[in-house]
Amino acid sequence: MAMKRPPDAGEILQGTLDMLILRTLVMGPRPRTYDTHAIERTSENSLEVEQGSLYPALHRLEDRGWVVSEWGVSDNNRKAKFYRLTQRAERN
Repeated sequence: MAMKRPPDAGEILQGTLDMLILRTLVMGPRPRTYDTHAIERTSENSLEVEQGSLYPALHRLEDRGWVVSEWGVSDNNRKAKFYRLTQRAERN
């Protein structure tokens, strides 16, 4: 019988970041630059998110079918990639 190994710290942090991203997207589509600030506020500033962590997490969630992205125009009139939850994510 194979024993399950406990998740390592990196896996826990990835899962936490994924959940915080999904939580911010519940309120509607967000440009990826906004996500870092929203996640930090959601975690009551206990988690500082760097762009180098955010983008791989967004791609991971997109690969799993939880979020989709599309290009649009941000509040400051710049081209930005927006992320939103998929129906699959909303059902779960």
